[in-house]
Formats: sequence, structure tokens, C-alpha cells
Amino acid sequence: MNAPSVLSLRTDKTEHHKLLRMFAGISSSVRHILTSVLAGIELSEADAVKLFQAEGAELDALVATADYVRKQAVGDQASFVITRNINYTNVCYMGCKFCGFAKRKEEQGAELLSLDEIAGRAQEAWDRGATEVCIQGGLHPDIDGSFYRDILKAIKKQVPAMHIHAFSPFEIWFGALKSKVSVAEFIQDLIDHGLGSMPGTAAEILDVEIRQQLTRDKLTTEQWVEIITTAHQLGLPTTATIMYGHIDSPEHWAAHIGKIRDIQKQTGGFTEFVPLGFVHYESPLYVKNGDVRPGPTPEENIRMHAVSRLMLNGWVDNIQASWVKLGPDYAQQMLKSGANDLGGTLMNESISRAAGGKNGQEIVPEDMVRMIGEAGREPVRRNTLYKVLQGYEYTPEVSSSDMLAASQGVQLIATSRGVI
Repeated sequence: MNAPSVLSLRTDKTEHHKLLRMFAGISSSVRHILTSVLAGIELSEADAVKLFQAEGAELDALVATADYVRKQAVGDQASFVITRNINYTNVCYMGCKFCGFAKRKEEQGAELLSLDEIAGRAQEAWDRGATEVCIQGGLHPDIDGSFYRDILKAIKKQVPAMHIHAFSPFEIWFGALKSKVSVAEFIQDLIDHGLGSMPGTAAEILDVEIRQQLTRDKLTTEQWVEIITTAHQLGLPTTATIMYGHIDSPEHWAAHIGKIRDIQKQTGGFTEFVPLGFVHYESPLYVKNGDVRPGPTPEENIRMHAVSRLMLNGWVDNIQASWVKLGPDYAQQMLKSGANDLGGTLMNESISRAAGGKNGQEIVPEDMVRMIGEAGREPVRRNTLYKVLQGYEYTPEVSSSDMLAASQGVQLIATSRGVI
């Protein structure tokens, strides 16, 4: 690693002093927490709970600290990936109370894509510049364990170089059960047939009581942790997520992030942490229960991204703001609150839309570059594992079609929204 320049050291020192001056106007308890973080002391769950309640000047100080820590960890680059979500079936019988996506197989609108359709969608994504397909679906009672392997084989036959980011821990559990093999055997077989990484979804809140209220049939906290750690031990990287803003509280959030941190200390297998706000509009959990909150507040979203950055500092470098959940403008704000990634262009996304999400299914690469540039960050396109593939110059006075790629890579492809 190259030594920092004198200019960067001066800049860091100046920014550090600005933070300390900002801390002068907040309570001594919050000031002590934030200065401890800056001194390299690990943020405890109890202190995280206190930060999750920050308001006014204390919230401003939290955000500024998270932004400073983000810069120290990953610099001023902010990234995105060109990807396509392929939700291969919306049929699921597990009865998760928060899910507006699942249908019974006889219901109108129920679907199960064929292997040819899945491979064809991957080809279309590749032709539009995608380096990744993200594949998830419901637990369809008629599919067997070999279906997951067959999906991988079909995509790799069609598009050999495509990175396949696929199958939540819930699907892994289901596939291993159907195949009558251990989780480790099932995951290894998928790796052998082209699985490149796994989404760490189905986590929701890693709390026994909360998970029991969300769905009594779904993967337990212990099962989720076992599947994720097994994947990591087999060399398969995963993401980590949290779904918040329903029947949970700051204590649950802090414990959840603490568990992610503990796993990362053990395995080092997480590539990113992705806060996912609860989308309530068509969710049965909200529609049928008056005690459920309608998703997180704007301030809770800001606190979640900022506290995640501080709690995971030194362990998980990448904090992603999900534009699908937040909306593009609000996700952009998270880049100033500790986040350094905007996720994927997607092309398709059915799960949030089925729950009543209002933010569409696609943002094209030009939009990502503009959003990142307007937030004062350096736009880069990455692959799934956070290797930078392409950088861009962003000039506000210049239209997105005139932006110049600063490095080699797949040509930036302009497309209309919602085509596929």
C-alpha cells in the first residue's frame, strides 16, 4: 500500500478537527461514543442503540462521523454493478407474513420460468452490459433439489462468463432438504456448477422472537447463520442484509449487526451489508395488523446506514444503499451517511414491486453515474466482488450521454427504463 500524501494527511486532519468542533455541541455521552469510534474502539451494541436514537445535532454528528469513517475505509469512490434480477418463481407456500410476492401455484399470476427462459434472460442481460445475474425465487412445492443446479448449468452454457449471484439461505435449506443431502454438500455442488456468490437475504431480523412473529415456518436464526458460515467456509462469498421498520426496535437492529460482525470476524466471507427498509404497501404483515409500522422513517434510514458503517468498521467495508427500497433520490443521500454503493441497475425486480414498492424496476448506468456524481463521489462500475471494472468522469454541465469512460471495460449501454 502506498503511503498517504502530505495533502491527504492534512485533509484528514482538517476533517477530523471539524468533527471534533461539531461534537462540542452534543451531549457528552454521544460525544464519547463518537470520539471512541474515531479512536478505533469497536462500537458496542449498547452504544449503537443510543446512536439509533440520535436527533438534531447528534444525528448530524453521527452522519458526519459515518461519512468520515467511510472515507477512511474506502475513499471517495462510490460504486454500482450492472445486473439483472431473475425471480424464477413467485410460487411459495412458506407464509411469510411480510411478503406480498408469494402466490399459490393455482393463483392467477403464478409463474415458474423454464430453464430456457432463465438462460434467455441472462443472455439479454449480458447483451446489455451486465456482469451479474441475481437469481432468487419462492419455494415452489413442485421443484426438486436438482432444479437449482440445472439453473446454473443452463446459464453457464448460455453465458459462460456471467457471474451468478443466487439462492438465499432459505432456498439453500429447501434445496438441501429436497435433495436429501447436507447443506455443505448442496452448496459445494452448486459451487461446482457455477455459483459465484450468495445473497444474504432471508435474514430479516436475526432475533428469535421477531422471526417467530414474522413467520413461524421460516428459517431460524441458527439455520441462517449455519448456512451462511458453511458457504463462507467453502469459499463462497455472500452479502448480508437486514430488513427493518416493522415490529422491530433499535435493540434488535444493534444485535443483528453485531451478529453479522461476529460472523465476519470468524469467516471474512461477507462482501457487503445491505439495509433493506420494510416495504409495507401490499405486505400482509401491515395490511392485516394495525400494530405494524409502515416501514422505517427517513431518520431511521439515515441512522441505519450510518450506524452500520460504524459498527462494521474494519470488518465489512461496503455498505449498500438500496435504491429499490429507498428510491433513487433518497438512496443518493445515503452516500453522504456512510454508504459507498448503490447496488445494481437490476433490469427486473419483482419482490419489492409485489409488496407495493414505488421505485420501479430499473435505473440505467447513466443514472447511477449521475446520482453518484451529484453526491460528490467518484462513480465506478464494479463486479459482484467489488473489483472496479470502469471509472467515469462526471461533469454536471455535461449530459450523461457525453460522459467519458475513464478506463477500459464493457461499453456503457444506454437503454430505456422497464424494457425487459
